[in-house]
Amino acid sequence: MPLNHTDMFRDARNQQIFAIDNLEYIKKLDKDNMFQIVYKLPEQMEEALSLAENIKFNRFENELSYVIISGVGGSAIAGDLIRVLLSNVCKVPILVNRDYSVPGYVNQNTLIIASSYSGETEETLSSYREAKEKGAGIIAVTTGGTLGKMALEDNNGLIIMPKGLSPRAAIGYSLIFLLSIFIRLGLINDMTTEISTSVGHLKRLRDRLKPEASMRYNQAKQIAQKLVGKLPIIYGSTGTTEVIAQRWKTQICENAKTIAYNNTFPELNHNEIVGSEYPADIIGKMLIILLKDKEDFSRNKLRMNITSEILRGKVSEIVEVNSEGDNALERMLSLVFIGDYVSLYLSVANGKDPTPIERIITLKDKLARH
Repeated sequence: MPLNHTDMFRDARNQQIFAIDNLEYIKKLDKDNMFQIVYKLPEQMEEALSLAENIKFNRFENELSYVIISGVGGSAIAGDLIRVLLSNVCKVPILVNRDYSVPGYVNQNTLIIASSYSGETEETLSSYREAKEKGAGIIAVTTGGTLGKMALEDNNGLIIMPKGLSPRAAIGYSLIFLLSIFIRLGLINDMTTEISTSVGHLKRLRDRLKPEASMRYNQAKQIAQKLVGKLPIIYGSTGTTEVIAQRWKTQICENAKTIAYNNTFPELNHNEIVGSEYPADIIGKMLIILLKDKEDFSRNKLRMNITSEILRGKVSEIVEVNSEGDNALERMLSLVFIGDYVSLYLSVANGKDPTPIERIITLKDKLARH
């Protein structure tokens, strides 16, 4: 007897889920070795820590009032992680700028960290030029390109990153180089110990997340199989997991080629929660992922629980993911690591090589014509 539509859909979904645990299929699909790049995040951090010892830039004569990390996409997410991580310990405010221009208050007492992996990101180049006109201190973090040339010509700080990666896959380099700048400027205490323990923590964690780890014991594979055919909605909390939720969203979009959204407690309780009624067919396909950390504000913990009660039965499922680790950096990176692997396994389920970003390339090509 021929399969009906429901049976055909279920069979196709089962094949997608099976693919997540199929090592040969993963190796065949992952032509640019994104799985291996993600696996080596701890080694990337170790290399960055070693390279950071040779970082040189001019001391700033003026007392800093702000540090602004200017970048977009994969070159900016590490800046946002730094902003949250250091919010209670940095001696000056940290802001992240994803624009062609810089804020009006930028002056000689502002440090601009211009971050562009390629060195050709037009928004970052534009903001660099404006910051230069305003007399701000500037440090460029890049593999070279136009940004690297401008920094050299202007005698500004320049940190050269290793080449050969997608910007989103260079987060270990970006994160450690940024932390090194703040340490070198005396804006925070030395974090070498926290970085070293985080590297060890990730090395242990990846044994449970790598493709060789069966879905039965692999949290990332389990979450990815739940996401097959669903709309991922990732929720974090202000001050702890807000940026990690954004990282999950962008990784799922870029690696898995799947549309995803993120929001933050408590803000989402003042608007988005009311929108969980229509259109009912789409709401029913939403899978909520709650990113949790032990340092979440107590009222946000309560909000998560109540929100889960309200949404349960309306959305497809609610999945909780808890951070792991003994310090804030370890816990932050544990969630980033899990999310990166989730996006890779979902790409496998979708039959997509995680590395190519064809639509971004098309967009940039069309922008370049104007």
